[in-house]
Amino acid sequence: MSRRIHLALHPYGVGGPGQHGLWKDPLVAKNASIDVNYYIEQAKAAEHALFDALFVVDSQFINWTYPSHYLNRLEPLTLLSAVATHTKHLGLVGTASSTYNSPFNLARRFASLDHISAGRAGWNVVTSFDTGTSRNYGLDEHLDYTTRYGRALESVQVAQGLWDSYEDDAFPADVERGVFLDPSRLHALDHAGEHFKVAGPLNISRSSQGQPVIFQAGVSEEGRDLAARVAEGIYAPGGTLESAQEYYADIKKRTAAYGRDPEHIKVFIHGGPIVGATDEEARRREREIFEEDNDFASNLALLGRSFGAYDFSVHDLDAPFPDVAHLAEKGGRTGAGKIIERAKAEGLTLRQVAESVNAFRRSPFVGAPETVADTIEKWYDAGTLDGINLAFRNNDDLGRFVDGVVPLLQKRGLFRTEYEADTLRGNLGLPVPENRHTVARRSVND
Repeated sequence: MSRRIHLALHPYGVGGPGQHGLWKDPLVAKNASIDVNYYIEQAKAAEHALFDALFVVDSQFINWTYPSHYLNRLEPLTLLSAVATHTKHLGLVGTASSTYNSPFNLARRFASLDHISAGRAGWNVVTSFDTGTSRNYGLDEHLDYTTRYGRALESVQVAQGLWDSYEDDAFPADVERGVFLDPSRLHALDHAGEHFKVAGPLNISRSSQGQPVIFQAGVSEEGRDLAARVAEGIYAPGGTLESAQEYYADIKKRTAAYGRDPEHIKVFIHGGPIVGATDEEARRREREIFEEDNDFASNLALLGRSFGAYDFSVHDLDAPFPDVAHLAEKGGRTGAGKIIERAKAEGLTLRQVAESVNAFRRSPFVGAPETVADTIEKWYDAGTLDGINLAFRNNDDLGRFVDGVVPLLQKRGLFRTEYEADTLRGNLGLPVPENRHTVARRSVND
């Protein structure tokens, strides 16, 4: 199969960061973020359009300033298990924190979703961006970067070991011999590491895709390194074409340096296409959306999230940007560091920094269907992406992309015209990992 673009759908619900006014849209139900039928319909539309996956984000800390969708939303794995029963091909990727979950529970929950969906589960591994999450789990402070990413790596490795507890032929279920399980095909993990001690085995077998697909999103050095070591899909920030090229090349280079095939990690950039009948109409709508969502108080709160949900309203808005570097270390260190650096270099006030957080930035994926398809093809050919994680404000916007842009991508041979497989791995072109115990036994016998 020739190389093709992968598409995933990221539902906004009633509005995430930068979409503060989305809940006011008459086409968006006010309870969308907690209505399972909303997600089921989104998933059905994505599957009808032959998308690779539905991607559900999550966090476990809020205060009243958080985006509308964050304030009241469903837990990802519960949600995706329901969606799985209404779809057949679409991958189901849920976000779960390696910082505030045990790897045994994570391994069992994702393996269960993998069976419920017949091999379509994916785990988006996060280390938790919101520092306040610690207080919901009995800790006074959020873990530092080194600890969080070390724990994330070990958590994934433990989960992958647990997913191999049973070899694929472990259950002969031979009625005549009275043998349900071949005990020689069941293996304890007996893991003892820096962060976890897990005996195993896991009480659930491998699915048709072997193991859930590991996704990760990170722009820091630690995040990029974690992705290169264990991720099979990665959610990249996008930005300019040049920055996306740099990120893509760096991830592929790091992946190869760890002895992995760079084709076995798929880089998805974020994209929020706006499709109109003409370029002018689409650009006008882009500007209108920005004006609807450009609320200063929300932007100030959004700025605070990068610094551990810090309340910047206690400062003089027109004074120089305050010294809050110590707050960035355990929160969104990379993004926060860039904010501080720019504020110092340009002598910005707090007000100016807050206004820049959600400043109007023209998206490259806005225009008539032909224009959007041209841009996607340009970025794809320029080595910036393997796929796009698409977010649409409402079903009409999704429909305009599906009906207008997808057929053009298909006509150019850039996107599938039918699913290649029934599993997420199969549709992403990823190999099924062999059970490590089967491999070890075969090597001994050879």
